[in-house]
Amino acid sequence: MKKNIIAIGGGGFGRSNSPYLIEKYILNLSEKNCPKICFLPTATGDDDSYIVRFYSIFTRLDCIPSHIEFFKRTIDIHNHIMKQDVVFVGGGNTKSMLAVWNDWGLSTLLNQAYNKGVIMSGVSAGAICWFTNGITDSWDNELKTLPCLDFIKGTCCPHYDEEPERIPYVKKILLDRNISNCIAIEGGSAIHLIDGKPFKNISFKKDKNTYNVFLKNKQIVETPFEKIQL
Repeated sequence: MKKNIIAIGGGGFGRSNSPYLIEKYILNLSEKNCPKICFLPTATGDDDSYIVRFYSIFTRLDCIPSHIEFFKRTIDIHNHIMKQDVVFVGGGNTKSMLAVWNDWGLSTLLNQAYNKGVIMSGVSAGAICWFTNGITDSWDNELKTLPCLDFIKGTCCPHYDEEPERIPYVKKILLDRNISNCIAIEGGSAIHLIDGKPFKNISFKKDKNTYNVFLKNKQIVETPFEKIQL
């Protein structure tokens, strides 16, 4: 059984005027006529408007949407997660999200579900959380590299072309030898990983890419992954 992760650099149902191309791609991976998808909006503190947007989109698609909240009465998370075909993690404060998940035991549960074939996906915080480390703006004053779930070995940076501080930060930590490489995802694109390895860049806006960024001969190299243009 293949293990799939789709890490989105920015965009998707959280943005207005989206044609839902990446959402449909994720659902189609399940190969189910009506897959079950669970939204985790933890990184926004279970923001009500974000949850409403999720349902406003996914109720139009061929799926059975649900969500888990941790800031109100919380359902039986083990029973619910293990019945899903897809998990989708929203954006927000990654550090706070992981702290809540760890306290509730969700991090371990997601790993069990992933290893049983449940598709893991998400945007921004929901993209970097699957990696060993993620580049995050969870702190107000600066970007930092945050230890994450380690389902995927390596470091990930979302919003690579959307926020001006991202490219200089990736360059700095590479030059400082803090990391050996970084998977950098532009807004409007996602990296699809199969069995822990990058498969393709999934571009759902025109000419958007995901790069393997690394240092070679003291120079920064950006190598784009092979693309599927939706």
